[in-house]
Amino acid sequence: MSLALHTHARIKGVDRVGLFKVLEPEEAARSSLSGDRVLLWQGAGSGHAGGVFVGEPRGDGVTLSGMRDPAVIQPGDVVRVRPGSSLVSVMYRRGSRANTLFATERCNSRCLMCSQPPRLDDDSWRVAELLDLVELVDRDEAQLGISGGEPLLLGEDLGRLIDACATHLPDTHLHILSNGRAFADARVADLLGDRGHPHLTWGVPLYADHAELHDQVVDAHGAFEETVQGLFELGRRGARVELRVVLHALTVDRLPQLASYIYRRLPFVEHVALMGLEPMGYAKVNREQLWIDPVDYADALSDAVFHLAHRGVPVSIYNLSHCVLPESLWSFARQSISDWKNSFAPDCAGCELIDRCSGFFASAGPAWRSRAVRPLRLLETVA
Repeated sequence: MSLALHTHARIKGVDRVGLFKVLEPEEAARSSLSGDRVLLWQGAGSGHAGGVFVGEPRGDGVTLSGMRDPAVIQPGDVVRVRPGSSLVSVMYRRGSRANTLFATERCNSRCLMCSQPPRLDDDSWRVAELLDLVELVDRDEAQLGISGGEPLLLGEDLGRLIDACATHLPDTHLHILSNGRAFADARVADLLGDRGHPHLTWGVPLYADHAELHDQVVDAHGAFEETVQGLFELGRRGARVELRVVLHALTVDRLPQLASYIYRRLPFVEHVALMGLEPMGYAKVNREQLWIDPVDYADALSDAVFHLAHRGVPVSIYNLSHCVLPESLWSFARQSISDWKNSFAPDCAGCELIDRCSGFFASAGPAWRSRAVRPLRLLETVA
């Protein structure tokens, strides 16, 4: 089941919005963080079960107690608290595969299936908070994402965030999701695309092999030309690039042609992710033109996957359960859905492949469920 990112608690001693690292006392004693940035975890049997508090155990600092859902916050996490509010938000979760810095809600595209519909509000305040957050992330974190909205709209502020990750998390792989359009301007590519971070990958969506369809999907005239030019600029600078293709009724028919285009025109791409649709945001509004049962595009998906794989292009399938895929594609399917969005259907009970399966988005109700969903038995795979 999905694990929430928020809970409510009794909060005392908060006079400003603040981020805190939750640590057990033993780890806090070894940490180089100052005491005012740490909430000490009080475990079961201590008289404060499920609570955390700052500084020495006298209860005179910032305190959190009586959490509505104690499972939401664990040692190693980073939480945000606000004065006058009972809400506690997890900004970083130790052990999660999907920790992401949400940089902005603004975007210059309006993708028909966008799960995070853009807003025009000035949210530049997020950068300062994320710079603070980066200092509290575990130094051995394997990967950290940056997403939005469109992060490139931040300009040099995004550069500052990349630099902070390079400084505080030099061994952490940084993965930035961007539509790549701003990189068509060589000056932006110079500023951000070649920032010098030792482990940085740009995840850029490309939805078709021609402008008309791609521009329709992102609802922005000229986006295909800008995206492709932006990809060329990244390629010229030796940047690491992953292409992302969201699978829905408008894109699946030309998947084989898109795979051919990627191989011929974008040879510098390191990885291609073919992604099942997330039923959130604009996708819900546009369901009638987007929804297609994955079993009905299995042939096109197989053609695209094997066209790339047989030519040495690394390719993965995200967000699609094993039972909706041909067995020949199972080795390409990844457990890709963020833990706080992930769930399994009642029909999955007893499935013997559940430990390796992506499951489903928690937002995917019956209207978004494939007719092929069923528990799989290992005997089926060798029959």
